[in-house]
Amino acid sequence: MYNRISIVGGSGSGKSTLCDILSKELNLPAIHLDAINFKENWIEIDKIERDKIILSKASEDKWIIDGNYNKTLKERFDKADLIIWLDYSTMAQLKGVLKRILKGYNKEKREVPGCKERLDFTFIKYVITYNKKKRHIVEDNLKNIPKDKVLIFKKQKDLNKWLKEFTHNDNLLEVLKNR
Repeated sequence: MYNRISIVGGSGSGKSTLCDILSKELNLPAIHLDAINFKENWIEIDKIERDKIILSKASEDKWIIDGNYNKTLKERFDKADLIIWLDYSTMAQLKGVLKRILKGYNKEKREVPGCKERLDFTFIKYVITYNKKKRHIVEDNLKNIPKDKVLIFKKQKDLNKWLKEFTHNDNLLEVLKNR
């Protein structure tokens, strides 16, 4: 079984939801990197301090970490027993962001306490350009990782199928639909 799982992908791909589901199913602590990076009201902490905290968490024996934060990606990938890459299209990511905004706009994000769901032009631009500007960083960091440690999902339905088989829990699909 897995003790350390790294989940990466673009915004709106469902990293945090998947992290929470697997955390509950596998009884592993969920670590949301956005919760490390942001203090209340979306105030970012110092990047050097953030990366030290992330690397410290990644040195622990058991975890599921969701988030990219590229400066620590290689170390997390090296320590992970399993890497799940939600490698979705830009349109799928935008759809995920829109769904999240419609359900939770101006409500506190459960995985980032003290921060309310928001939407601005800078974030939309980031989502639209992620695959072109940032995707290659994940790809490059996976080059020297054994293939049997990596699961790449291009579509939500493929992740749902794997999740159902992996957990043997048919109810998880409803959880995913309602998030």
